[in-house]
Amino acid sequence: MPLNPYSKYKEQSVMTMTQGEMLIKLYDEAVKQLSGAVLYIGEKDYEKANTALQKTQKVLTYLTNTLNYKYDIANNLAALYDYFNFRIVDANIHKDVALLEEIIPMISGLRDAFAQADRLSKAK
Repeated sequence: MPLNPYSKYKEQSVMTMTQGEMLIKLYDEAVKQLSGAVLYIGEKDYEKANTALQKTQKVLTYLTNTLNYKYDIANNLAALYDYFNFRIVDANIHKDVALLEEIIPMISGLRDAFAQADRLSKAK
């Protein structure tokens, strides 16, 4: 059965990404899913909110599992990812968008910092 050309393109683009590009993509996905969850909770569509929050947790788990602990910052990032997960679980239980709105800018800030670092490393 032939693959959908878009699926094949998407798979190839992921396979050729640099580590920096992949990291940025993961942060973008986390922000996208959290923003969706905020909307879904507002619409009282708790099933979709739960799905979006679970997707975000999978991204955070992946980010945690790929940390390189030979660098001191890895411990700080692991603690942040744990905090984000804690807030996500709490928001999901209580259907509280304020908890999600608290962490979205933090994740966006990390994304922007890594994007800048990636640009600087490519410029060298």
